[in-house]
Amino acid sequence: MSIATNDLFSLGCKERDRINKELGGGIPPGSIVLVEGDYGAGKSAISQRFAYGLCEEDHSVTMLSTELTVGSFLDQMHSLNYGMVEHLLDENLLFLHADIGDGNTFSGQEKQGDRKELLKRLMEAEVMWDSEVVIIDTFDAILRNDPKFEALVRQNEERQAALEIISFFRDIISQGKVIMLTVDPSTLDEEAIGPFRAIADVFLELEMIEVGNDVRRQISVLRFAGMGEQVGDTIGYSVRSGTGIVIESRSVA
Repeated sequence: MSIATNDLFSLGCKERDRINKELGGGIPPGSIVLVEGDYGAGKSAISQRFAYGLCEEDHSVTMLSTELTVGSFLDQMHSLNYGMVEHLLDENLLFLHADIGDGNTFSGQEKQGDRKELLKRLMEAEVMWDSEVVIIDTFDAILRNDPKFEALVRQNEERQAALEIISFFRDIISQGKVIMLTVDPSTLDEEAIGPFRAIADVFLELEMIEVGNDVRRQISVLRFAGMGEQVGDTIGYSVRSGTGIVIESRSVA
């Protein structure tokens, strides 16, 4: 069933690209968005485009990155022509660097080998969940480096390991918020990633396809609950320096 587009979290930038239109006018509130793709598929670029567009539409966004510091994040956004400095200063955007490092911690200040439960710390970081939209890039790095999750995986209890964080996510989205997770599926067992696929209201798969000597990128929309207008089932795109995300082709479901 479609819902009114004015009830959606618009992804903005309507004059720059067609992403918001291709995705039916935005993301429904109260959604978990899962973006899957192998290394280099464009997960970070897509999440950065979402963050920028949402901020441009005056939505509050928290972005947690396991790879970028605030400096490298701003450099990356600048290279895509997504100006985020004002949004940071205006507190539309809260950017956090999850420094899991060699010690597998968020802060990097704990003693070597003192591995903290990253998922627990994630859930206890109350300020990051105040925003309307929370983006975690990449979520699989946190799962892989959480000792409790890792121990349960070794015992073939992947689903049990996912239950606590999934329950927490459901509590958050029950407030009308959106959680977006990027995941590299090649780094996790099927049993570990399966529960997150099952709960995702919006499930996007990023693929790189070789066509002759070219490599083309596409977004496959595998699930889109509560869509607004028609949503494209396959969306071709490229990432261009100085321009950002560019939609290359359109296929309507």
